[in-house]
Amino acid sequence: MWKFTRRDVIKTTIGAAAASAGGALLPGHVMAQQAPKLEIEKGAKLRLLRWSQFVQGDIDTWMANTKKFTEKTGVEVRVDREAWPDVAPKASVAANVGSGPDIILDFFDVPHLFADKLVDLTDIATYLGDKYGGWFPVAERYAKRDGRWIGLPLGAAGACMVYRKSHVEAAGFKEFPKDTDGFLKLCQALHAKGTPAGFALGNAVGDGSWTYWLIWAFGGKIVDDNNNVVINSPETIKALEYAKQLYPTFIPGTLGWLDPNNNKAFLDGQVSLTNNGISVYYAAKNSQDPKIKALADDIEHANFPIGPVGRPTELHLFSQAYVFKYCKFPNAAKAYLQFMWEKEQYEPWQEASIGYITHPLKGYEQNKVWSSDPKALPYRDTVKNMLWHGYSGQLGYSSAAALNDYIVNNMVAQAASGSKTPKEAVEEAEKRLLRVYKV
Repeated sequence: MWKFTRRDVIKTTIGAAAASAGGALLPGHVMAQQAPKLEIEKGAKLRLLRWSQFVQGDIDTWMANTKKFTEKTGVEVRVDREAWPDVAPKASVAANVGSGPDIILDFFDVPHLFADKLVDLTDIATYLGDKYGGWFPVAERYAKRDGRWIGLPLGAAGACMVYRKSHVEAAGFKEFPKDTDGFLKLCQALHAKGTPAGFALGNAVGDGSWTYWLIWAFGGKIVDDNNNVVINSPETIKALEYAKQLYPTFIPGTLGWLDPNNNKAFLDGQVSLTNNGISVYYAAKNSQDPKIKALADDIEHANFPIGPVGRPTELHLFSQAYVFKYCKFPNAAKAYLQFMWEKEQYEPWQEASIGYITHPLKGYEQNKVWSSDPKALPYRDTVKNMLWHGYSGQLGYSSAAALNDYIVNNMVAQAASGSKTPKEAVEEAEKRLLRVYKV
């Protein structure tokens, strides 16, 4: 059994690189271009490796849609699932040895690590974009390289502020604050009431993404448009000073929190506010434990507050599919992806997972999942609001290494906890970033 971490992906891939020197039209939409003519290869069979479901409705409907594709085309599709941090390492091995799953459903910028080994998906991406209102800009940022679509964006496991409405009201707030000043005051008030907030400050890739929001909200950046490291700035210092005020309002222990910790703490009643996908609400709503199930009515969601920059600065767990060139049946692979992204399959899948994955195509804003349960509505705009984790530079080896080395997470944790001053924390982050951006 392979045992890799996401960090191993970067090391393996960089080392290898160095060594080698139909759906109906949406209402009111313009006529979509004709679907690509994909002649499926005779005897085609496919293998897909994807991340394990966060909510059961996702995998149940995904498999049902896959069965529909097989019935329609005769193409058998084997679907393997792994815990999401384990997908990228296996994709890296496949890329380097030239065999393995035909299609990978992965996260963030992994396909940029071996873009030359991937099938060009421009034809189906262009078709889907034209048919369903266009792709959100961040989707193109993650899926395109040198003008070519190397991935097909699935969307993002969007994160919102997840909170107990009754506790927020008891703290003196009629609605969730929309700016960072109000957010700090809320956290202070919740702490004073004995119903604190809690946000992951450990090496959590998904739930630690709030640290990127924090830096960007105050105008800080990791790198500029030309990939020059610019983290050491007055704006970043201001963000870290804010984090230092925020941290004392958290429940003890958040410095060691990984991705599962905030879910458990919230459902256990230890915290009244955190950031997470809609899976916390899903878990409460479907729990067999009466105590946990009772939480569902009190759970509400809100988009991340706006900082001094005056616009959304969110980061979410972005997912996309890609196809390796070693695939013997590339047309079948593209046909499968196109089928799964069409409205007839995509919208029921999105509904079954109560909007856990937010769409990358603008046309799916109309999906009834966003109106059938008002608690889901804030998740509708997470892909629209998000930036890419290498903002405002390019995606590739360096941005992936920076993410996988938890440089931003660690910097915020150090400054927030007081183990380093904001100046010391940002200087250490700058040194680490300069090393990875030299690659």
